[in-house]
Amino acid sequence: MKKGLLIIGIILVGVFGLIQLVPYGHDHTNPPVVSTPSWDSAQTQAIAEKACYDCHSNQTVWPWYSNVAPVSWLVLRDVQEGRLNLNFSDWSNYQLMASDAAAVVQSGKMPPAQYLIIHSDARLTDAEKQQLIQGLQTLAAQSQ
Repeated sequence: MKKGLLIIGIILVGVFGLIQLVPYGHDHTNPPVVSTPSWDSAQTQAIAEKACYDCHSNQTVWPWYSNVAPVSWLVLRDVQEGRLNLNFSDWSNYQLMASDAAAVVQSGKMPPAQYLIIHSDARLTDAEKQQLIQGLQTLAAQSQ
């Protein structure tokens, strides 16, 4: 029994080591910032930066675990999807999304629960959430 568990453990360590060689998930180059929103206040911008910018901007802070597969794959996928859906660093292409972003924050879907597990500083108080929603709605009104 112990010998079987040892073999399984060795195999798992080997597989873990091998997946580190997969190149996907290791590119942590942030594209340049093209244009940014005109936030209604510096405080609203700070709230967005702490709760949204890791996935929804070209200013991602890549934590140590984003270098370890398979977690690196998930982090990179989340950042790529986040930037595709809303990117505060390429605002001229995303202005019309501000109203949708406000609705998603209002619904409680953003920031997502899996992000908040590790990034507790991104957890918004009710007042911060309302300020971010108001800021996004103000941005939406500017784009009309």
